[in-house]
Amino acid sequence: MTYNSEIRRQLAQVALGTLEPDLVITHAKLVNVHTKEIEPDVSVAVKAGFIAYIGKSVPNIKETTKVIDAHQQYLVPGLMDGHMHVESSMLSVSEFARAVLPAGTTTIFMDPHEMANVFGLEGVALMMQEAEQLPLRVFTTVPSCVPAAPGLEDSGQYLGPNEVQSALNFPRVAGLSEVMDFPGVVNGKPEVLEKIRLTYEKHQVVTGHLPTSDDRVIQAYAATGIFSDHESTSREEALRKARRGITVMIREGTAWKDVHECIKIVAEDGIDPHQCLLVTDDVEPATLVHDGHLNVVVRRAIEEGVDALSAIQMVTINTARYFHVEDWLGSIAPGHVADMLLIPDLLEMRPWMVFSGGEIVAENGRLVAEITAPSYPDYVKKSVHLPRALTPQDFLVKSESCSHGEVTVRAIGVSNNSALTHLYTTTARVEDGVILPSPDNDLVYAAVLERHHGTGQIGHGLVHGFGMKRGAVASTVGHDSHNLMVMGVNPDDMVMAANVLAQSGGGMVAVLDQTILALVSLPIAGLMAEESAEVMAEKLETLTQAWRDLGCTLHAPYMTFSLIALPVIPELRLSNKGLVDVMSMTLVPVEVS
Repeated sequence: MTYNSEIRRQLAQVALGTLEPDLVITHAKLVNVHTKEIEPDVSVAVKAGFIAYIGKSVPNIKETTKVIDAHQQYLVPGLMDGHMHVESSMLSVSEFARAVLPAGTTTIFMDPHEMANVFGLEGVALMMQEAEQLPLRVFTTVPSCVPAAPGLEDSGQYLGPNEVQSALNFPRVAGLSEVMDFPGVVNGKPEVLEKIRLTYEKHQVVTGHLPTSDDRVIQAYAATGIFSDHESTSREEALRKARRGITVMIREGTAWKDVHECIKIVAEDGIDPHQCLLVTDDVEPATLVHDGHLNVVVRRAIEEGVDALSAIQMVTINTARYFHVEDWLGSIAPGHVADMLLIPDLLEMRPWMVFSGGEIVAENGRLVAEITAPSYPDYVKKSVHLPRALTPQDFLVKSESCSHGEVTVRAIGVSNNSALTHLYTTTARVEDGVILPSPDNDLVYAAVLERHHGTGQIGHGLVHGFGMKRGAVASTVGHDSHNLMVMGVNPDDMVMAANVLAQSGGGMVAVLDQTILALVSLPIAGLMAEESAEVMAEKLETLTQAWRDLGCTLHAPYMTFSLIALPVIPELRLSNKGLVDVMSMTLVPVEVS
């Protein structure tokens, strides 16, 4: 943050009582995250958007000073999300801000690697430009792995060390985003280590992505200079990382719910809460509309036995310290930005009033700040490029060894509310050289079509765990390369689902008997909509019901579906090149020889 001498002079004069403040909040219970205490009956003076003074009373209040009586509500620093993807909300940055500010989130550290995989640094810059005028404080971490698994998948763009070095100079860049190629990290891949070195050269942080509990891998990863991770799913894994100096970002989003297990390292093992952050990673519109955002994660931590002040530290000062912005964000203290919440009940964490830079931006759960709708160029809305019309033959899985009979096959096994997959082996029938799906055995077709460059490349596989009985689904949200993903029982429905998304510019769709059951259009890069969270929540509920009509009972099934193409989280994934064994980082055939 640039030091403004005149503003600092004014803050000092307000503190001394010789200059009137712009805003005073009286009769508040101050949640002091520095000392982990509640200071009773405190008044806080604000000048030029910054905290100037904290005390029992504020001198030199003039008629021009706005005075707000907190009525003994808790005054809490604005909440800061240390790891999240705006694109996962399927909202533009502006609509995301509109949704989360009333819930008390005033700062985010976004990783726009979804947009980067489609449109590279140009797409990242478009999102950053959109964020410039928002009351939500938006920092960016530079996408580190575009594509996430080079050689095993194709994305729309490539970001090498030169591109990362350029992006590290963008305004409000806080560091390097999650380094997902953890095999490349621990095995000393030169390109990966160079991106880390460039970030260190800028005195910025490198954020991690380490889905393993292997102690040697954990220490090898940390030894390269990466000291955070948000992929822990068990108490044991989180504890091992914390003990080795890794900041554990405990995740609670819409589908990935890790607080129950991972927060035990604080609540039961007594680990210093300064070693932990609470983050969301991926949150969909219905969660934002009906539940909230970071305030929900804080509430969950409290429900699991963490004291409220420690939980609040994990989304305020801990986050600010991790990203080296604690000298002006993350707490209510003189010289800090006046991002604050008035909350009646810390156990509920529902703000009555939200301030950003000393201005009221939300009240009683409703946004009162002005936010302008985003405007993206037309080319961003035309990002699905297929070379030809698709046919049912494109989605058949061919046997390499059998024309009629049975073969043993590999399938991607999914589980409810988990980002992990597992290798599922089973037998499948073969007719005329084609491996058949078996909805009765929960075995269905899946395909990933390269959609960025029109190469026509299609990766084929089988999936177990969704419970689909009929029809097909498709999505251009396919982490992280965001190719066109299709899954189904009926190849004719799979063709229709894919064609619908190609024509609409991307999104998610469910089809049964050549009829569209639900379509969620995501025209911005095939990832984000231009509509509000409320509208999107309704559309996604319709999509969820369509998935149920096809036989699937998973929670947020389209989010789980989007991750079967992510070849950096164990065990088995599908890319446009084929099935990927994540642990060996190799392509493997569908048939088990």
